[in-house]
Amino acid sequence: MSAPLIRQPDDVMREGVPSYAPEALQFVREGLAHTIEQVHGPTPRAFEFLAKFVEDHGLDWEDLTALHGEGGLPPRVVSAIQMIGGPEKLNRHVRGGDLCWGLRDLAMQKWGLMARAVLQRWGVRATLDFGRIVFEAIERGQMQKQPGDALEDFADVYDFDKAFDRSFRVST
Repeated sequence: MSAPLIRQPDDVMREGVPSYAPEALQFVREGLAHTIEQVHGPTPRAFEFLAKFVEDHGLDWEDLTALHGEGGLPPRVVSAIQMIGGPEKLNRHVRGGDLCWGLRDLAMQKWGLMARAVLQRWGVRATLDFGRIVFEAIERGQMQKQPGDALEDFADVYDFDKAFDRSFRVST
């Protein structure tokens, strides 16, 4: 197992792996929920029921999709899948770049112009740091990844100094 997500202010690297304040992991989790809602819309109640079913039965989302295709699910679960729009709506995955932008937006909402300073205090100085936190959480079983997800998805998504500057605007 790799180094824990604990960072002392002067402890930049431990055994070659950057470590971060526990608040950084909590912020990334909160930011993931925020970004999923931005990308996919609010979480339907039926999805929450399905998440509990998956957890209670030791499944993952691919298992649920496969069982749905095979007809091996209880009627209440099938109904919940239909209520969210079908099995293709089970995947509420977001890409690394999207997560970085969602984290930036959430940080600005929470802390305004102090956002960059708060993140830097936790050891987060670049979008790649968000990726390192995510992949540490994946390694610990606290988050999941999709095939094709890579740490490089988080590299240089934006420049922290510019993105957290008062004059920064996202072009649409």
